[in-house]
Amino acid sequence: MSTKLRIWIVGSIVACSLLASNQTTIAPVNVPQYTSDGQLKMPENYREWVYLSTGIDMSYSPAAQTGMDHHMFDNVFANPEAYATFKRTGTWPDKTMLVLEARGAQSKGSINQRGNYQTEDLMGVEVHVKDEARFPGKWAFFGFDNAATAKMTPTTASCYSCHEQRGAVDTTFVQFYPTLLPIAKAKGTLSAGYQKESASSPK
Repeated sequence: MSTKLRIWIVGSIVACSLLASNQTTIAPVNVPQYTSDGQLKMPENYREWVYLSTGIDMSYSPAAQTGMDHHMFDNVFANPEAYATFKRTGTWPDKTMLVLEARGAQSKGSINQRGNYQTEDLMGVEVHVKDEARFPGKWAFFGFDNAATAKMTPTTASCYSCHEQRGAVDTTFVQFYPTLLPIAKAKGTLSAGYQKESASSPK
């Protein structure tokens, strides 16, 4: 083998190794991370994930509707790997994380004179995690309150039964995600409960 050929081969191997190293660095795996005592670590980069939807003053019970003395936006993000799988299959894979971020609403400020816009006030973060090996019901909720970690919300909380009974796909509220609902319809993955509720709802 000639010296030039050996140099070219070695150079190619080094270049490929550097490329692989760079790809590993810039493409982090967005999976749930836990502490030794089972708390979920806050996914710090969730705002770089796939944005699903925003609701304003969303509530699921009469008490919530009458008890709010302020306006609030809910922004929902999904880890990119889960979103890609949903687009292909119409349902969520294991290790899905859906982040709901609540922010305050302001009606007037700067040049805005009507309507509402989101403020920098972060009022709370909730994460809905699918981890089949860890949770008996596959899914769990975690509420973060200005902390880097959060304990699992007890399964006796009403959010579990509500999502189980009313979630459009795999106990999640896909009915509120306008880019995903058509996919679920096309893939035939809508839950029986949601389809029954949808059929009986006034048009």
